Amino acid sequence: MIRFAMLGSGSKGNATLVEAGGVRVLVDCGFAVREVESRCARLGFDVASLDAILVTHEHGDHLGGVARLARAYELPVYLSRGTYAAWTDKDVPEASYISPHEAFHIGALTVRPFPVPHDAREPCHFAFEHGGRKLGVVSDLGSITSHVRYVLRDCDALLLETNHDPEMLANGPYPPRLKQRVGGNLGHLSNAQAASLVRGIERERLQHLVLTHLSEKNNSPELARATICEALEDDPAWCLCADQQLGLSWREVV
Repeated sequence: MIRFAMLGSGSKGNATLVEAGGVRVLVDCGFAVREVESRCARLGFDVASLDAILVTHEHGDHLGGVARLARAYELPVYLSRGTYAAWTDKDVPEASYISPHEAFHIGALTVRPFPVPHDAREPCHFAFEHGGRKLGVVSDLGSITSHVRYVLRDCDALLLETNHDPEMLANGPYPPRLKQRVGGNLGHLSNAQAASLVRGIERERLQHLVLTHLSEKNNSPELARATICEALEDDPAWCLCADQQLGLSWREVV
C-alpha cells in the first residue's frame, strides 16, 4: 500500500507526504518549519518520523523551507545537481545527488525521477512504486513530453498540475511578461494540457486523481475539475482538487 497527503498546493507553498513500506518522505517544502509542523499535526503525522526530503526544483514555493526543515530534523535531502547548484541555502545535514533519469531506493520505496520542461536549472518530478502500486507526483511543467506521458501512463494514483485556464490567464491581472511565462512551454500546465495527459492514462488502474497547483487568480476548482472529468468521460468521486491552505487529507492506494 502507498498513502499520500498534501500539506498545501499552490504558489504560496507546496509539500507532499508519501508513505509506503515503512518509509516516509516529503516531496518539496515551501513552508516554514512551524507551518510544516502545524499542517502535519492536522494530518496526524509526526514530522520526526520522516526519512528524507525530495526536491523537484529550486523555486521558493517548493524549496524555500527545505534547508531549515532538514536542519531541524536532521533529514537527508535528495535533489538533482542542477537544483543543488541553484540552491542558495545549502547548509543541510546531507545532500544526495539524483539523476532525473535513474531510479533509486529509500528503504523499500522505489523512487523514479523524470525530467520535466520548466524554467528551472534541472527540474524533475517523481513516481513512487511499492507493492505493485504506482503514485505519480507532478507539478510545475509547461508542456507534456512523450517521456512524461510514458512515465505516468500506468499510475494507480496521480497528483497532476492544473494551474490555469488560458482564457482566465489572458484576461487576468498578471502583467504581460508573467502571462507569457505561465502559459509558455517552460511555465505551468493549463487545464486542457492536463486533460490531454489524463486521456493517455490506463484508467482501469487509476484510483485517485488529484488536481494540484491551481492558480488563485487564473483558475477555479470547479473549472479545473470539469475539464478533467470531460477527459475522463466520467465524474468520479476520486477526482479531487488540492487546496493551498488545507492541502489534501490522506488517501490510500491499495
